[in-house]
Amino acid sequence: MRRWNRWGVGAVLWAAAGLAGAGSIVDSMHNMSFFSFGGEICNYCHTPHNAQAVANAPLWSHAPSTATYQIYASPSLNATVGQPGTISKLCLSCHDGTIGISDFSPGGFSGGITFGPGDTGYIGTDLRNDHPIGFTYNTALASADGSLFDPSVKDVTIGSAGKVKTGKIADVLLFGGQLECASCHDVHNSYTADPAMYTGLLKITATGSKLCLACHDK
Repeated sequence: MRRWNRWGVGAVLWAAAGLAGAGSIVDSMHNMSFFSFGGEICNYCHTPHNAQAVANAPLWSHAPSTATYQIYASPSLNATVGQPGTISKLCLSCHDGTIGISDFSPGGFSGGITFGPGDTGYIGTDLRNDHPIGFTYNTALASADGSLFDPSVKDVTIGSAGKVKTGKIADVLLFGGQLECASCHDVHNSYTADPAMYTGLLKITATGSKLCLACHDK
């Protein structure tokens, strides 16, 4: 497979998005219309016909990842961390570098460009140096840890520029009570702290560690 050229292809995607104002997938690095015949945006991940049978993935069109990951561990960690959940596996199907990011149907290029070490967006299959995902974050964990907010009690606000959502951590950031990649990152750029490109699609700004302090009671 060819490697992702983060400057060449990235520049094309930047131009395709047009650097418009309010946040949407059109204005984000997930505008992958560069790879799509006809310049379509949604069909890179979703298709109305012949979708992949992937749980929690509406009409999924991208090749799913089958990788096994090395997971985060720490003697101070109270959570039980398992393999990434389905939601995170959808993200990792591009970002772990095992599958071509252009491997989608219909119209994709099988065996195409992949993320690799040194590329923007590359995470790999070794998640030991990344924030843990794939664990249950609930009242019991918050109590056992002592430095986490109770997700059923603490309110958080995500988004910016007049498009915001406020609710309990459990309702706004978690998926079936699990913390996953999309707990911090909004893949559709709908409720992001900064909808501009190359900002990580973060739901809460990292400035002043506000993203961390949304869950961590420090």
